[in-house]
Amino acid sequence: METDKKTKDTTEATVNTGRVLRGTVVSTKMKDTITVAVERYVMHPKYKKFMRRTKKFLVHDEGNTAKEGEKVDIRETKPRSKRKHFELIKG
Repeated sequence: METDKKTKDTTEATVNTGRVLRGTVVSTKMKDTITVAVERYVMHPKYKKFMRRTKKFLVHDEGNTAKEGEKVDIRETKPRSKRKHFELIKG
């Protein structure tokens, strides 16, 4: 990896991958879009009990390859629409 003296920039491009989350497909009714529910466990600040919190994300799925009920990995990307800013990871 070489650096330029003037700009202190690397010649190799670094890729910002963003967040990677795992969830379950709950809807495939839209074209090239799926809805993925991601669960996380959060401790209650006062009572110290762990609670399950779920959030749904709209995910870009080129060709509608995922089926409902599948466990999938999603990666954060630049916004594709107003609410869709994740894409399905192949594999």
